[in-house]
Amino acid sequence: MADPIPSTLIYGLEDKPAPGPALLAALQHILASIVGIVTPTLVIGGVLGLGEHVPYLIAMSLFVSGIATAIQSKGIGPVGSGLLSVQGTSFAFLGPILAAGFAVKNAGGTPEDILAMIFGLCLVGCLIEIGLSQVIHKLGRIITPTVTGIVITVIGLSLVKVGFTDFAGGTQAGESLGAPVNLLMGTVVLVSILALSFIGHPILRISAIMIGLIIGTLVALIFGQVNFASFGTGPMVALPVPFKYGIDFDLALFVPLAFIFLVTAIETSGDLTANSVISNQPVRGPVYLQRIKRGVLGDGVNSGLAAIFNTFPNTTFSQNNGVIQMTGVASRHVGLYIGGLLVIMGFLPVIGQVFLLIPKPVLGGATLVLFGTIAVAGIRILASEPIDRKKVYIMAVSFGLGLGVTLVPEATQNLPDFVRNVFATPITLSGLAAILLTLLIPDDKESVDVTSAPVVDPAE
Repeated sequence: MADPIPSTLIYGLEDKPAPGPALLAALQHILASIVGIVTPTLVIGGVLGLGEHVPYLIAMSLFVSGIATAIQSKGIGPVGSGLLSVQGTSFAFLGPILAAGFAVKNAGGTPEDILAMIFGLCLVGCLIEIGLSQVIHKLGRIITPTVTGIVITVIGLSLVKVGFTDFAGGTQAGESLGAPVNLLMGTVVLVSILALSFIGHPILRISAIMIGLIIGTLVALIFGQVNFASFGTGPMVALPVPFKYGIDFDLALFVPLAFIFLVTAIETSGDLTANSVISNQPVRGPVYLQRIKRGVLGDGVNSGLAAIFNTFPNTTFSQNNGVIQMTGVASRHVGLYIGGLLVIMGFLPVIGQVFLLIPKPVLGGATLVLFGTIAVAGIRILASEPIDRKKVYIMAVSFGLGLGVTLVPEATQNLPDFVRNVFATPITLSGLAAILLTLLIPDDKESVDVTSAPVVDPAE
């Protein structure tokens, strides 16, 4: 990879902006990331029926995101990259978290039981990323761009059902699922996001999803689809309580989540590399490698803090690299302002209650775009290298298994419970298949790029 190119940064990595510019830059980062921070919790809470716990969970997602951002930006000992890097829950974790939650729910578990299991799995899972941080530079043989691209694409495609269900009205919609008013609200949000993304000012593009949600909620308000019944009924202040719901663990449910921690470690190294380029920092040599190790270790430690304080695993947010590029502010000291503001917001559960006012179709219009872009990100990774014969078969088998078990979940119903819980998850099945085939299939010596080869009908 090339060295960082000369930039027009206003504030470099070690510069200390005055409070005014620092606060302004921090607010832009929060505007770009707040929907990404809270939406996974909204989706998990809505799909699993966590009800009254959701405002508190959202508050804790903001609280931990603030602490994690400060740690990643400032650094504490060997933990943290020392780059201006905002942290929040990755959508990549939604698949295995929802699978674990449904397993507990279907066994008769309460919302508290569901959360205890999820946070217990995440607490153990963070140890994987902590360990990987020390050998991240040696994983290239196993976690190739093909493997990463397959997993990320399957994550996005497997979540589209969740987004589209909300788009049509949500799992609790009953007979009103797919009602014209629901489809209208979701479409308004989707169109708004697209319009702002392509014709708006850079600041509007960065905040397109949030503005789309606001526009959709206003439309829903006109149609009487916003329910204010429970707004303002909860506590005014949310106090972080370690292990509020307890912790639980199940090995079969853990395997899919463990795999995502592995992939996330690779994603984080990519995000931090991009951040280094934008911040005019080296992207080779000992300083760079040390920064990547510290950053991935920060991801793991912050995910552990997230489990302790009742929220979901944290990782670096790539969209904030765009904010750095737009504002010209790469100072890691701004991370302390971002962290401080998020922590303050985390003490206010009313913020979570505001997000709960958003009707399901409005949220679905946004998540449909978000989940779709995850799949597109995976496709872009796959397309970043020539697709030879070996990669064609790796992708064919991995996608076939992963999407097959999504479309026909009954295919695993006669397997032992442990095996079914592991291999009924499309992310795990496609990921493991991709890794095994990468190791077992010999390299194509001819390196034929089939994307430019003539298409042959298999029937001929």
